[in-house]
Amino acid sequence: MSGVLGPDATVLIADPSEAGTIYARGFFGTFGDGGLMLDRTEGTYLAEMDRLAVVDASGRSLAWSELLRRAVRLEEGFPIRYLVYRDLRQRGYVVRASPPPTRFAVLPRGGVLNKTPARFWVEPISERTRFDSSVVAAMADRAHAARKTLLLGVIDEESDLTYYRVSRPTPHGTRTPGAPWAAVPAFVTEDRVQVLAPEAVERLSHDHGFGSRIGARLELSLVEAAYLAELGAISLKAATSHRPVELAGFARRAARVDPAFGVRLTAYRWLRGRGLIVKTGFKYGAHFRAYVRDPTETHARYLIEAVPSDWRAPWPTLAGHVRLAQGVRKEFLLAIVDAEGNVRCLGFERIRP
Repeated sequence: MSGVLGPDATVLIADPSEAGTIYARGFFGTFGDGGLMLDRTEGTYLAEMDRLAVVDASGRSLAWSELLRRAVRLEEGFPIRYLVYRDLRQRGYVVRASPPPTRFAVLPRGGVLNKTPARFWVEPISERTRFDSSVVAAMADRAHAARKTLLLGVIDEESDLTYYRVSRPTPHGTRTPGAPWAAVPAFVTEDRVQVLAPEAVERLSHDHGFGSRIGARLELSLVEAAYLAELGAISLKAATSHRPVELAGFARRAARVDPAFGVRLTAYRWLRGRGLIVKTGFKYGAHFRAYVRDPTETHARYLIEAVPSDWRAPWPTLAGHVRLAQGVRKEFLLAIVDAEGNVRCLGFERIRP
């Protein structure tokens, strides 16, 4: 079977019999008046697999590598996209070019084009690019609305491919807010807050999962203290003078200690509002770990990083978070906080499709 390479590096198979055979064995190409038209990825792949001989307009035979070189010259980012396309085809999937937001639509194995809905939307990405939370969130929104699974195929510098499944989870826990309680004194030190009253220590730690008990006292993080002060559960006081500390002033002080304090507090407030018990995730390299039930009865289900909606980071940063979370059997979430204080989560899982 043979095709003719066009000036835009597409390949036309004019013979009806050959075109039908190519199309039937994997749903390659699109039929038109002149025959079956293969796009750049399809033509390059079939030539590399020795399933198609390609000639130029003069009839000169072309090696598949020549098709690759021409496609690279014409289309920026083609090598990354081709590696992902090739891998998915080698795994037995039908892969078709897709309109935005992603490059490819992938049918489930055994699917029939135009009859079976696509299972995956796949976006090829180079690890050299930066992860952009706003771009990925927009893709996840579109995929979620269309009931597709979003996969990001990330190619590293050695051309190894890792797939990340991106979801729109709705985390929630079983802890319901308790009845209002009278504010108890909480003493602000350099970068943490202490509660000393025994009954308050028991209520806040045992009944509601706040802080860490050190001997008879309760140590609260800055985020926990701000949250509890907002609820009216504690009254902030300076540890040295016992004078009242205004919440606004405390928040400014906390932001000087932790530049991400505002984003973290917003995410913490949202997670607590969904019934989760939220603790520091420092030992796991994340902002928070979150429990669906009592931490004394179960392990944390989520590791969570709170980020602004315009957060951008090197891909290895996100890859490290996901790998560590899965290594300790937890789900990794990005809690994305926008300028209005709204929070939405993206879940990331490293998979083998």
